[in-house]
Amino acid sequence: MIFNYNATSAAIVHLEYVLSIILLVHINHNDEYAPSILCYRDYLYICIHHQVTMNDDNTNHKMNNIETIKNRMLGCLYGQAIGDALGLGSEFMSKDEVSKNYPGGLKSYNQIVQDAHRRRWAKGAWTDDTDMMLCILEAFENGTFNISRVASNFKDWFNGNPMGIGSHTFKVLSVDDYVVQPEMSSRLWWELSRKQSAANGALMRTSVVGLAKSDIEEQAEDICKLTHYDPRCVGSCAIAASIIHHLVWHDRQLSYDEIKDIAQRYDERISEWIDAAYNSHDISMLDLDESFTIGYTLRTLSAALWCYWHSTSFEEGLLAVVNEGGDADTNGAVACAILGAKFGYRSIPEYYIANLLNREVYNNKITSLIQQIINE
Repeated sequence: MIFNYNATSAAIVHLEYVLSIILLVHINHNDEYAPSILCYRDYLYICIHHQVTMNDDNTNHKMNNIETIKNRMLGCLYGQAIGDALGLGSEFMSKDEVSKNYPGGLKSYNQIVQDAHRRRWAKGAWTDDTDMMLCILEAFENGTFNISRVASNFKDWFNGNPMGIGSHTFKVLSVDDYVVQPEMSSRLWWELSRKQSAANGALMRTSVVGLAKSDIEEQAEDICKLTHYDPRCVGSCAIAASIIHHLVWHDRQLSYDEIKDIAQRYDERISEWIDAAYNSHDISMLDLDESFTIGYTLRTLSAALWCYWHSTSFEEGLLAVVNEGGDADTNGAVACAILGAKFGYRSIPEYYIANLLNREVYNNKITSLIQQIINE
């Protein structure tokens, strides 16, 4: 027998009290029913206190679980911005150039060389990758991301002449009536590329989608197609968002087979990049600085998956990916969002959080979203 203590506690306690009085009467009269009444009263006492203990344990477990979820959510979103900001330091460099500019390795924001490309951002600033993620974040309402609002946020951000925007994203958002028909604009530019354009501009911003409670793949697909229509892009976003979702909400890692299954639903070309990440013992084997495919969505996905499977800490993965050069801010943003979800906010060295530019503004935005999701 299980009692719902919250619903019936008063009645049960009252019954226990009445039985105690009745018991005294029967004992005083040496009644034969006294032992049975005594047993029943003691049984009620045990039930009540057992249920109270269970309720306390369940409450503590629920609170601990919520704290774990919040820790992983914060880790994911701080990881996104940190990987983006530090990755800027080696963006578009070959690995040899990274070694030349950072002899001991790129490890901190204040090391970032101030060449013509990088001096446009202050040290510790994130780039367009995290800007666009925030456009998605700010469209969360009623338990989901409002696709129309995401598109509108993209267009408003674009109209502000942002720095570092990718060429494919630039073309799509340049369409005059983009907000009216965003997916049509996206598909048009993909078809004009002879269905070859598969840049990482959607994958770079998708981390926040994985924090929602449900319909992760569908939302990742819809938001991806607002600018990137190729199935390799869509599959990349679905994989990254699903990995993050399972880490945050289910406290488990998607397996190699599960990730391959997601890939097969979108495009068979994704599988070889998953295999490369899984089987490479060193991240250098992925050739992230290969110049002809530097911004390819599957190359970025492979970098993130390598970190997911092979890094033993957030910082290890962060430094591994940003010191490979290539599209390092995007590779860093995607990889470190996943690492942050895997290892949690408390695993991130304080330096990277404290020295992130505009940290207070960023923290307010992401903590507001997290509280909103938790309360849904």
